[in-house]
Amino acid sequence: MAVDWIGFGYAAAIAFGGFLGYKRKGSVMSLMAGIVFGALSAYGAYNISNDTKDIKFSLLASGMLSVVMGMRYKKSGKLMPAGIMSGLSLLMVFRLLLLIIV
Repeated sequence: MAVDWIGFGYAAAIAFGGFLGYKRKGSVMSLMAGIVFGALSAYGAYNISNDTKDIKFSLLASGMLSVVMGMRYKKSGKLMPAGIMSGLSLLMVFRLLLLIIV
């Protein structure tokens, strides 16, 4: 059983980003989204650690986050945080799809 360190790191980055959004701007919505998507991603990383083909939760969280943050990036044009999170989430989607193929 190999631990999905990349998945857990991704989940921590999401949760930390939500916390930073709350701390800097007072955005409760950022905090809640960070907690929810971070928890989904952490649960997905736990599932992948047990079975490398069980990617549904991670794919759901990273797919939704890449779409939502991608739309925010397109609307605002700001690299931080929308551009970075959409790019990171898109990379995670590609990684998860590679886990299924290989």
